[in-house]
Amino acid sequence: MFMKLNIIIGSTRPGRVGPTIAKWVDAFAREHGKFEVELVDLEAFGLPLLDEPKHPRMQEYTHEHTKKWSASVASADAFIFVTPEYDYFPPASLINALQALSKEWAYKPAGIVSYGGISGGLRASQELRSLIGTQNAHALPQVVPVPFFPKFIDENGAFTANDEMKAGATGLLDELYKWAGPLASMRAEG
Repeated sequence: MFMKLNIIIGSTRPGRVGPTIAKWVDAFAREHGKFEVELVDLEAFGLPLLDEPKHPRMQEYTHEHTKKWSASVASADAFIFVTPEYDYFPPASLINALQALSKEWAYKPAGIVSYGGISGGLRASQELRSLIGTQNAHALPQVVPVPFFPKFIDENGAFTANDEMKAGATGLLDELYKWAGPLASMRAEG
């Protein structure tokens, strides 16, 4: 059974590297072959900071950007967040995107590919995993860090993962697949 995986680019900052790394994650997930894969760019939604008048649990959205974001998240069975680390934390754009919705995240597994300096974004990943869990989603402990990410981007702007990143991504995708089916059954039960 094919499940839908949304790979979400978490940074919206000009000059960001997220799309470059996310393209590799997208291609790798498609090659993995167990998911229908969609690459989702937060920048395309233009989500302002929490601008809906009612709590997200009510799902009574008044703005078109929130309705589109809700439909995108609701369509997925699993997620991979591609996130940088800004001051030991995920970007505000990604935090806002998670908090803009509520029920759409529930009972879905989520993994993280992080990038940064020496830690590869692991500190941001840990904070993000906490927030994912509060959305009633299942934040996987497996994280694929990309330390010193500029070393893996060539002069043409293409990202080339090393063997450790590939092994980590395979493990992450395998775990997402293991969790996606049972959690889909839980969602169906209501």
